[in-house]
Amino acid sequence: MPALALQHVNKFFGQGTSRVQVLNDVNFATQPGELSLVLGPSGSGKSTFLTIAGGIQTPTDGRVTVDGQALASMAAKDRDKLRLHQIGFILQAHNLVPYLTVRDQFALVDRVKPQGNLSPVALHQLLDELGIAPIVDQYPGNLSGGQSQRVAIARALYQDPAIILADEPTAALDSDRVKVVGRILQQLAQDHHKAVVVVTHDLRLREFADHVYQLMDGQLTLEA
Repeated sequence: MPALALQHVNKFFGQGTSRVQVLNDVNFATQPGELSLVLGPSGSGKSTFLTIAGGIQTPTDGRVTVDGQALASMAAKDRDKLRLHQIGFILQAHNLVPYLTVRDQFALVDRVKPQGNLSPVALHQLLDELGIAPIVDQYPGNLSGGQSQRVAIARALYQDPAIILADEPTAALDSDRVKVVGRILQQLAQDHHKAVVVVTHDLRLREFADHVYQLMDGQLTLEA
C-alpha cells in the first residue's frame, strides 16, 4: 500500500474567464523507503501539488490517500491529527516563530506533539549534521536565509513523521549543504523507511532520488 497517493487530481483556481488549471490529471504514488523528486520551474504547480498531497489544500477533483485513508472522507480534526503525526512539512516560507530561539522552536513542537519526537541525542546529531548546533540560542531575525532554512528542515524532521514533504528545501544553500540535506533525506527514506517527496528546481538533488518526476504546465510525468 502506498504511503501517499494522488489519483486523477485536478486543481483549478479562479472563476469564469479567470479560471486557471494548475494541476491536470495528476497521478502519483510513493512507498515507504523512497525519495521522490518532483522537478519543475517556478509556476509549474509544484507547491500546489505538495500542499494538496499534504492535505493543506483540497483538489478540485480527484483522490488523495495517506496510508490508504482518503483525506476527503475524513473529518477536519482527523485530517489535522493525521498531518500532525504522520506528515512533516518543509515549506519555502520557513514559518519560524520570530520570538522563539532555535532551541525553543523544538520545545514548541513538544508542546503541540508531546510524544513520538526525536530523542535529545538524535536531535543534537541532526543539528550537528546540518551545521546549526552552534546557533540554538539565536532568534530567527539573527539568522541568514540558509540558516533559517536548515532550522526549518530540522524542525520538520524532529517530529519523526512517516511522510516528509519538502518544498525547495535547498533553495538558499550552497552545494556542500545541498549534499548534506540530500544525504539526510535519502537516509531518512532508506534507513528509516520514510516516504520523502521533494518538489524543487534544484537539479543538484537528482543524485539522491529513487524516482524523478517532471511537472510542467500542471502535468506530471515520471522520467524513464
